[in-house]
Amino acid sequence: MEELKGEVCYRELNADEINPSLFNGFIRRQIVTKCVRKEKDKWIVKDAPFIDDWSDSDYKELIGCLKNTITAGGLVYGAFINGELKGFASVEGRPIGSDNQYMDLSSIHVSQDVRRQGIGRELFLTAKRFARERRAKKLYISSHSAVESQAFYNSMGCIEAQEYNKEHVEKEPYDCQLECEV
Repeated sequence: MEELKGEVCYRELNADEINPSLFNGFIRRQIVTKCVRKEKDKWIVKDAPFIDDWSDSDYKELIGCLKNTITAGGLVYGAFINGELKGFASVEGRPIGSDNQYMDLSSIHVSQDVRRQGIGRELFLTAKRFARERRAKKLYISSHSAVESQAFYNSMGCIEAQEYNKEHVEKEPYDCQLECEV
């Protein structure tokens, strides 16, 4: 982690600016050693070493998803330093859950070189505001299970989701299904 070199500017993104060059200064890389897993209805920490990074095809899929989020009335919100994207969050535009109680925080990522400096917190708070403005009661998060990711969500007040979203569980079975009141 390096010290922030420049002021962080936050703003909503539009679909036209979401393209491969937007991510030129973004470093997804995350070195994971331990993950949180639910086994026999109990949360445990397990050794699960791997490196999480995005390939060109992952970025292509991400770009399509983010554009779709905006087109469908959702939010894509970015953090920029010296004009480079260093963090982003997306919230889907339609509520989910049996009582439409959730807004789906479909992504939140901070570049490896500027983590632990408050960018994720600001992105998360903006996602909560977006959900609250749409009269949702909670954010739904299908979260990376890395211990560091779980520590972030815990610090933001997230708890295990009362209701699991089947699509998220099927897509990412090792993710932790969380919620946070808005």
